[in-house]
Amino acid sequence: VFLSRNFRCDCGNSKFKNLQCKLLPEKGKVNSGNKYNDNFYGLYCTCKRPYPDPEDEIPDEMIQCIVCEDWFHGRHLGAIPPESGDFHEMVCQACMNHCHFLWAYASQLAVPALTKVNSLEDEGIVLKVEESEEQKKEIKKESGVEHQETKEEKQMEQFNEPSTSSGSDFLNIYGYCSKFLQKFPGETAKTTSESSFCKLKELQSKQLLKKDTATFWPLNWRSKLCTCEDCLKMYSELEVQFLTDECDTVLAYENKGTSDQETERRDPLMDTLNSMNRVQQVELICEYNDLKTELTDYLRRFADEGTVVKREDIQHFFEEFQSRKRRRTNRMQYYCS
Repeated sequence: VFLSRNFRCDCGNSKFKNLQCKLLPEKGKVNSGNKYNDNFYGLYCTCKRPYPDPEDEIPDEMIQCIVCEDWFHGRHLGAIPPESGDFHEMVCQACMNHCHFLWAYASQLAVPALTKVNSLEDEGIVLKVEESEEQKKEIKKESGVEHQETKEEKQMEQFNEPSTSSGSDFLNIYGYCSKFLQKFPGETAKTTSESSFCKLKELQSKQLLKKDTATFWPLNWRSKLCTCEDCLKMYSELEVQFLTDECDTVLAYENKGTSDQETERRDPLMDTLNSMNRVQQVELICEYNDLKTELTDYLRRFADEGTVVKREDIQHFFEEFQSRKRRRTNRMQYYCS
């Protein structure tokens, strides 16, 4: 059964009039948050085929888009996916066009897809994409800025050292700081007001790497998305507010599923035994075996006679069992050394 993150039950509304909702009796005619895409009819990917597909003989891994939550064949994403261990989440081609702002982050954060080299395409050899010319230019440009910033920092350290002369040095420092603040206004805005600083605008000012394909993202990439007021408003308008929710990630769902499975596998009796010392464990096991044996013998009589076991019969059994247990306890003798 496919359920999206925004799905709510439709029982009791106009879609299922004959069903009464036991959770929310008073509900609207239609749940606007529900999006009934092809997945609800057993069709997936851009090819709109079922999974598993009896007519598809090509082995292919299905990958879910974290935005639309549809499942896609790896060969229908517009790019060959990286190794499954290299990325944690995927945004499909249609959702990248819908959430166009993600392209600004893609050149910095996205995991490069695989591609086929032309000379080896016929042989089916797949190689990792090398850095594009745009990415190389960005790296060189950033390296130049970092080198310049390091030089500026060294000069600042020199100015911060104790000096015997005060007049001319103070004027030099003042003039230097004025030039520095004019040269890097973004850094000043970030320091004075974190909420007014927009990471997205800074990335959009650079040359973007945009392709008509799906994108693949590493672990914790969502934490690097801008959360300024303008961006939060944009997420709301695009209905992708969940991208800034760390509890919505694939890893979070996987950890929750693992935790739920471990809880289901836990045996209450074993948990109780583990909390006791050895003497208590032996006593509990003996009592359990006695109860199991006597209850089995007691119920067998009803089965042999073909009579129905009533509530009064079970209550009578446990009263007799407790009475026999007390008599056995009273006859026990304790010796002190």
